[in-house]
Amino acid sequence: MQIWIDADACPAAIKDILFRAAQRRRIDTTLVANHLARIPASPHLRAVQVPAGFDVADNYIVAQVAARDLVITADIPLAAAVIERGAVALNPRGALYTAENIQDCLATRNLMEELRATGQVSGGPAAMSKADVQAFANRLDAYLTRHA
Repeated sequence: MQIWIDADACPAAIKDILFRAAQRRRIDTTLVANHLARIPASPHLRAVQVPAGFDVADNYIVAQVAARDLVITADIPLAAAVIERGAVALNPRGALYTAENIQDCLATRNLMEELRATGQVSGGPAAMSKADVQAFANRLDAYLTRHA
């Protein structure tokens, strides 16, 4: 098992939790971003910088991910793509994307995108809260305890 992080939009608090988990459990963890990501010195942490561009980091993750890997992302189409490859995706707010729920998540995402485009809804998700960070930490710990 390896952990992949869609790092361009991943909150710092979530990255810190992932860094500690990678060290404590000795799980290879890779941050993928189109900017240089700073990581603590560790044999279990690696950062990959990809060229800027639409979905370049996502495409890199999909090309590299293996079955049983865990991908940290809020990008639902990326989550769907890695699930197709046998991996699992975890949202930075603690929602686990699986083969059983990804189609519903995609449908909701597409509906909200359409409503924003027509002006019926504005804005995006609320700012990360302490409860969101705790939910992520709890879900990550539970997942790694069962699967790592």
